[in-house]
Amino acid sequence: MTPTISVGLLFKACYSDVKCRNDQGEDVDWYIVYKLPIVKDGGLSYLYMDESTGGWRLSREKINSETGCLANTLKPLLDFYDKKTEGFGYVLYSDQPPSSDPAPSSFGHSKGVVMLDRISGLWLSHSTPKFPTYRTREFWPNSGNANAQMFLCVTFPYQQFKTIGLQLTYIHAFSFDYDIPKTFHKELRCVAHGSCYPKNKPWFSVKRLISTRGHNFTSFAKYTRFGDDLYSGLIVDHVSQNLYVKSWGKMRKPLASNCSSELAHHVYNVKEVKLQRKSFSDTVDHSKWCVTSDGGWTCIADMNREVSQMGRGGGAICTENTKVGEAFWALISNFEQCKESHSKVHEREL
Repeated sequence: MTPTISVGLLFKACYSDVKCRNDQGEDVDWYIVYKLPIVKDGGLSYLYMDESTGGWRLSREKINSETGCLANTLKPLLDFYDKKTEGFGYVLYSDQPPSSDPAPSSFGHSKGVVMLDRISGLWLSHSTPKFPTYRTREFWPNSGNANAQMFLCVTFPYQQFKTIGLQLTYIHAFSFDYDIPKTFHKELRCVAHGSCYPKNKPWFSVKRLISTRGHNFTSFAKYTRFGDDLYSGLIVDHVSQNLYVKSWGKMRKPLASNCSSELAHHVYNVKEVKLQRKSFSDTVDHSKWCVTSDGGWTCIADMNREVSQMGRGGGAICTENTKVGEAFWALISNFEQCKESHSKVHEREL
C-alpha cells in the first residue's frame, strides 16, 4: 500500500497544469492563433496551428469560448483568482492594459501573459489590447473583435523563465497584474514590479529558448534606447533572406519598405493578407509578424514599423520551423515595394 501512495504523490508532484492547450484541452508544446477580422461571425473566428496540424485550420470554437484554446490555456490563471493555488505565479503585461489608460511610453510596446509553477510554464505573446480582462473569467474584451489579432503560446520548463524574465526586462514590459512567489526567478519579479531595465549597452538582447519538448525559439528584445526599428535594425541581421513584415496599417508615421544597401537583406511591408480565401488590408489587421522569403524564419512580434516605435521597447519570438514559415508565407497577397521602385504596392505572383 505504501509504495502505491508514494508513486501517486511523486506523480502529482511532477505534474503541471500550466501548459499551452488546444481546443480539446490537450497540452501542446506550442500553438499559433490568427484571429480573423470582423465579418459575419462577429470577429470571433480564428485559425489555429500547432506541430500536429501541418498548417492553418479554422477552429470550430470562437475566440471567447469557454472551451477554446485561449480559455483552456488560461484556466490555471482563472482558477487562481478563486483558489489562490499555491506555487503558481503569473505576470500580465500590456502597453494597452484593461484600464482605460495606456502604459507610459517609457515602457515597451508589448503584450503578453507569463504563467508558471515550479515545473513548467508558458509564454503567451499576443497583439490584443485590453487582453485578458482584469481578474474575471470573461477573459476576452469585446473591443478585440473588430481587427485581426495574433497569439503565440509556447510551453517552457521552469528554468527557461529566468531568460524570459531577462528578455522582458529589456522590453521593459508594463505589468498591469501579477503574483510571483518570492522563491521564483528574481528577473520575473523585476518585470512584475517594473523596477528593472537595462543600464548599459548593448540596448538589445537575443536569446535562444528551448521549449518543453525541445523545440528551439529565438527571442529578440530591444530597450527604448536601442533607437531603431525592430525588424530592419535587429531581426534582419540574423536571417538569411529578405524579410516581409506584417504590422498595423493605421499609423501616423509608418516606416517605408527598406532596400538600403546598408541592410543585410531587404525589409518589405506586407499590405494585404489572404485569410480563408478572403483578402484583408493591414488597416483591419492588428497582428504583428514577419517571415523570410524562403519561409525559414517566422517571428510573432510586438511592434509596428512606425517612427515612434523606434524609440520604444519591444520584441519578437521566432521559430525556424519551415512548416510554420510556409503557412505564413502563403498568406501574403500584397506588399509594398521600396521607394527606389516608387513605393508601389506589389501583388505577389502566387
